[in-house]
Order: sequence, then C-alpha cells, then structure tokens
Amino acid sequence: MLRLHFFSVTLLLSLLGVPGLLASCGSNQTGQADQASSKTGTRATADTGGPEPHVDSIFVTRAMQADARFRVQERWARKFYRERQFRLGWFKQNQLVPQAATFLTVVAKAKDDGLDPKKYDTKQITDIMAALKSVGPDTARRNQLERKLDVTLSGSYFTWASDYYRGVANPRDTKNDAWKVKRNKIKLDHALMTILRERESTYPYYDFAPLHPEYTHLKKALALLRARQAAGGWPALPAATSLKPGAASPAVGLLRQRLLGGEATGQTPATVEATARPVSNVTAAPAATTYDPALVAAVKNFQRDLGLPPTGLVSGETLRQLNVPIQARINQVILNMERWRWLPKKFEPDYLIVNIPEYRLRVFEEGKQALTMRVIVGKTLTATPVFSDKMEYVVLAPYWNVPYSIIDKELRAKLVTNPHYLDHLDMEVVKGYGRRATSIDPTSIDWANVTQANFKYTVRRRPGPKNDLGDVKFIFPNSDDIYLHDTPHGELFSQTKRNFSHGCVRVEEPIKLATYLLRNNPNWDLTSIQDTIAEHHEKYITLKEKLPVYLVYFTAWADTDGHAHFRDDIYGHDKALAKEYFE
Repeated sequence: MLRLHFFSVTLLLSLLGVPGLLASCGSNQTGQADQASSKTGTRATADTGGPEPHVDSIFVTRAMQADARFRVQERWARKFYRERQFRLGWFKQNQLVPQAATFLTVVAKAKDDGLDPKKYDTKQITDIMAALKSVGPDTARRNQLERKLDVTLSGSYFTWASDYYRGVANPRDTKNDAWKVKRNKIKLDHALMTILRERESTYPYYDFAPLHPEYTHLKKALALLRARQAAGGWPALPAATSLKPGAASPAVGLLRQRLLGGEATGQTPATVEATARPVSNVTAAPAATTYDPALVAAVKNFQRDLGLPPTGLVSGETLRQLNVPIQARINQVILNMERWRWLPKKFEPDYLIVNIPEYRLRVFEEGKQALTMRVIVGKTLTATPVFSDKMEYVVLAPYWNVPYSIIDKELRAKLVTNPHYLDHLDMEVVKGYGRRATSIDPTSIDWANVTQANFKYTVRRRPGPKNDLGDVKFIFPNSDDIYLHDTPHGELFSQTKRNFSHGCVRVEEPIKLATYLLRNNPNWDLTSIQDTIAEHHEKYITLKEKLPVYLVYFTAWADTDGHAHFRDDIYGHDKALAKEYFE
C-alpha cells in the first residue's frame, strides 16, 4: 500500500514537471488583452491562445460534495473562489503554479506530523493530471480538466490545512477533555491565498510551516522515536528490577540498551542516524553487568526528563516509566502535537501559562520567560479545567469562601451542635460580598436544614495564617471560579506529583509573583505588599493591564533538538483524545 502511494506521488510530481503543465517561478510571459466569452465563461491567455476557464458556485459545491473527504471543507472552497471572482487558483495561463508540487510533496510526508497520509490520497489528482497531459488540442476537454483539478487541489489543501492548523479532533467534542482554551481562528481561504502569493500574512503559510516552534520540536522528537522504533525499539526491564549505583545485575545490560541506544531514549544529543543502531538480542544482558557511574548519570537524566527525583535508583516509578512501550511514547507525542494545533496562532507578548501535568507555571514577557515556579493542581475528581482567560486582580490577605460541598459534608454536623465552632476555625458567616458584606450570627441559622438552594449566605475564613488561600490570590474571572493562590501548606511543593487541590492552582512563590505582576505600579513594591498582608485586611489591586492566562494540558514536549520530556496523563485526557484521534 505504501509502495503504491509512493508511486502515485512520484508519478504526480513527474507530471507536474512536464512543460506546459507547471508554471515556472521565474516565468515572464507577456499577457494579451483578456477576451471574455459569454458562452464559455472563460478568457483568452497569451501562452496558448486558448481560453482560461472559470468555475461557478454550483460547480464548486458539486465537486466538494462529490468527495466525502472534502464535504466539511465546502464553505472554505466557496469563500476562496468567491473572493477571486471564481477564477482558478492553482493555474496561471493554463499552467499549474509551482505551489501545487510543493503542496503535494508536503502531503506525501504527512506522517511526519502524526497525520494519516491516506486521508490526503493523491491518486485522484494523479489521474486528472495524466488526463490533462494527454488531452491534446481539445480546448473544451482541457478546460473541464483544469476546473476539476483546481477544485480538487483546493479541496485537498483545505482538508490538510484544517487538520494541520486547526487539529484533526475538535477539542470541544472530545469526551472528558474540557479544552476551553481560545481556538486558532485561522481562515483557511486566506491561508490558501497566502500560499498562492495573492495576499500577505505574518504567519508562515507560504512554507506550509507550523505556527508554533514547540510543535516543530515535538515533530523532531517524533522522528527520533520512530527511528529508534525502526531500529528495534527498546527492551523492557524485568518487573522485579531494583538497582542501586554499583550493583551488579543481568538487568544492567538491558538498562544500558534502553538508555544509551540513541536520542529517542531522551538521554544523549544524537542525530536520527545514531538512533538507527540495531537493538539486538534484547532478552539477554551484555557482559557488562555493573551499574556504573555513566549509566547512573543516564538514569538521572531520564528521571529529570520524566519529572522524577534524580536519585539514580531504578525501581518503582522509574522502572514503570522505563518500561513504557515506544509506540505509547510515539502516540503521546502525536497527541500533544495535536494540542498545539488547537491553540491560537500565536500568544500575546506577555502571558502566564500553567502546564497542568507538569505542575509548573511560567510567565512570559515580550515572548521570553521571565518567571517560573512549581504549582499544585486539582485532584482527579476535582480536576483543574483547561481554559484561557485574563488576570485582572491581585488580592492581598484574601478571605477564603468555603464551598457549599465542604459546608455540607464536613461542617454541617458540627455546626448543628455548636454553631460557634466557626470561631475555632477562624471562620464567619456573612451576607453580601466585598466591602458590603455584613456579619451574621451563626446561631440564627438552622444548619440541619440548610441546602445549597436555600443558603443565602457565605461562610468564609478570615485572612491570616490559617487561611486556605494563604497571603495572596490572583483572579481571572471565570465561570468555574478557578484562580491562582498561595497555600499554608508549602511542604507539598516538594512532592513529585502535586495534584492535591479542589481545582484551583496553588503557586509556590506567591509574593514573588505578586511583586512581578505589580512591578509597574509605583504604589506596590515588596515592602508595601508585605505590610498590607500583615494587616490581615483583604485588599484588591486592579492590574493596569489584564494579563492573558492559559491553563493547558501537555504531557509531552521537547527541546529544540527533539529531546523529549514526558509526564503522566493525570486526568485521562490523553486517553480520551487517543480514542478520537487514532480510532
């Protein structure tokens, strides 16, 4: 099947190179005056003296509906041809433009992007090209074939570009994956006009290039992993393996093959060619069975790449990660490439981004990382949602509004017998919000019969050392009531897996983040921030400029050389997306 596909593409490209079918980039043909024909809807061209065909909306609609692959792209095709007064796009003076050959070369390599080349099968185009080559002087037949080829090329482009720039899967339709980050709003008809040099763009559509460098890095990682897979993959270590530095074990040979077999292992700066060294006899350990310092260093690097403590010990979680099959890692990279297609064409110059599976926050200023710190995210049952918004407020010495679920499940029984138990928790009941909130006597409330529908008050914890939000919270108003905040439990940041919260994101260095966000406000420096917190009176500070915030979900990313990093699929979003993407 692959041989047939390669033959089709090769034949097609050879046809594209036939003089008279493919216009040269440097061609300088003198045009004659257009001669409109009311009968044919065409005009004369200088190079052939024959008519240059047009299409109409009916022709475009029928052609797109005739191919199941193109039906969902019909609106883009109609917009594209309407904007050009139904002139052909891929022909100039009865000759195919060079971009046609470039596009088909790109489509032939779609697998390199984790896409399915069969979805963009070129056989139909090859057949039309062959017919066009042999049409001879039959002008009417030639016009018919040019129209059909032009719309077929457009349909193929829109199908590929939709997958490549917008994503194969719709994140809003993917089960259990509540991806609410604002989407890439690319207009595919304009992208094609850019490809054909008929409009300017700041995006690299000319070169059929990805929109984010992080996507390119993952693409390199995918190539390295596939090269390693083609060379035999990597061996699995026995389930009972437990190694300490200096230990001797038959498993050491397999570990050496696993980690020092090439860059796809994630350890050494090697080229794709280096990864192609065959892995032979993976069931038998080499003679060197001592867990030596070089291999210990490789294990520590591996652990860092997986977000694990770099202990050099091989057992437990490290062993589990070592034994993840190479095909699973390939799929993981592909799924995360897909997520980059969902994102906007580019980020704002300044923004804050939290990668949930990595448990890390980063702030970018003028496109460069200015700040980073560890975070704690939601438990599996109270997962932190994936979405984007804009931060508007920094709140010093905040109150913590107790969720009704906690009132119902944890506090109700105690409050029924002793309403003043709230004082012990440094909590209070209030009516209203903000400065207008007024205190309510907890003994006046029938706690036994309180429901979420009839409870019109707020239970909140006062600012101070017991406050669950710590000293600072950062608000980007959203329907999920998710925000960033401090925590009195700083010891949790030392944990490797940090999904402990009820959904909000706890930040490791909140004072540092607040000082940075207020750096351009002369009224708020480190001293004034700390003094305000010490007063234990809630203070809202409005940011002069709203800061874009992205809470995203990437379980794989790569360095510029394709060196891969992986994290666990803590919420099962990879699993849900894989069902839609691969099945």
